[in-house]
Amino acid sequence: MTLTQLRYLVAIADSGLNITQAAERMHATQPGLSKQLKLLEDELGFQLFVRKGRSLDAVAPAGERVLAHARRVLEEAANIRSLAANQRGEHAGELVLATTHTQARFVLPAAIARIKLAFPRVTVHLQAAAEGEVMEQIAHGQADLAIVSTSGSEPEGGLAVPLFRWRRRVLVPLAHPLAGLDRAPSLAELAALPLVSYESSVRPDSSLRRAFADAGLQPQLAMTARDADLIKTYVRAGLGVGVLAEMALGVGADEDLRALPAPPSLPECVTWAVIPRARVLREYALELLHAVAPQLDPRDLRRVVEGNQPADWPRAPSWVELSQPITV
Repeated sequence: MTLTQLRYLVAIADSGLNITQAAERMHATQPGLSKQLKLLEDELGFQLFVRKGRSLDAVAPAGERVLAHARRVLEEAANIRSLAANQRGEHAGELVLATTHTQARFVLPAAIARIKLAFPRVTVHLQAAAEGEVMEQIAHGQADLAIVSTSGSEPEGGLAVPLFRWRRRVLVPLAHPLAGLDRAPSLAELAALPLVSYESSVRPDSSLRRAFADAGLQPQLAMTARDADLIKTYVRAGLGVGVLAEMALGVGADEDLRALPAPPSLPECVTWAVIPRARVLREYALELLHAVAPQLDPRDLRRVVEGNQPADWPRAPSWVELSQPITV
């Protein structure tokens, strides 16, 4: 049994049992991957997958147990490599970051540019997806860390580190009736209009839906999208009133739109970093989190991640506070 065989096994499972896709992901040939899978099954003495003809149909019950152990073995092997690299002071490698489109587009560019400047031999792989998909990547060991947002309790699936707090904004064209308001529109005013917001808003447990439900109202979702820029595009096209994160509103970039405060009853959100438990992080990963949230000390982050210090994080600043220019 080899680490390569275990990597191939996990890749097949994470590729929906598609050997061709798994081979592409592992930069291997399909025959080579299939051969290693057969060698592993021959050594174990049982099949890891249920076959249907020449295709893989499902993971066998025994295969599920082997997969769980394989993931842990591969994670510990990666930890040993990271620990050794940190010990040598080696600042080369890869950082796989799973996050949402809004964080990738509006929050992370400056932080990633700072990391690339400080660690030029590091390659950053940014995997933007829906929040549920982001956490699946963490659960399957496909990312070093995730950056996601919640409006309630901290996310599960790893060590959650609060980065900053933010609120929603209401976005309308300049000619829209709401554009003349000098206050936040009420939930009742928004409920009377078609809305354009994030795709998470369709979930019954979304904070936007809960806020309307608590007020005895039902939002009219005309359209949803993952990408804040798409929300702006369809607000401009007249499909409805945009409800999106305040980070998505760039200075001077949206002069044809009017941004208003969201109703106070729409709860404040927190952006979190989620780190897989027992993960040994490289120095550049810790510095990336510090670049996003300067209130976090990388040394404290390391001690907490390694289990040598309890998690007692400083209060996360608001996005407005975090965005203020530093004056002397």
